[in-house]
Amino acid sequence: MPRLVSPHQVTFTPEQLAQARKVAAARSAPHREVQRAQLTLLLADTPTISHARAAQGCGLSPDTVYEWRRRWATEGWSLQDLPRSGRPRAFSPTADDVGEGAGV
Repeated sequence: MPRLVSPHQVTFTPEQLAQARKVAAARSAPHREVQRAQLTLLLADTPTISHARAAQGCGLSPDTVYEWRRRWATEGWSLQDLPRSGRPRAFSPTADDVGEGAGV
């Protein structure tokens, strides 16, 4: 089976690569941002790598690699998630609600 090249080729600026290196090396950064930084560095080194090979190198699924590649190619580079659509979650337990319904 021939190796497919992604239609979404991403180019990164030196500033973006510097930030990705910093996040990838950070010990206190969120894991998902570290994985995206690693993906950034991998794609910068090997832009024609397949989604499956990139996924193996970063601990992601091939579908996730595809989604991030597509997003970076169309919307620009970022390591953060987009805001969720819809109404924000409104769960806020109060001291009165904690014991109710728990059989206490």
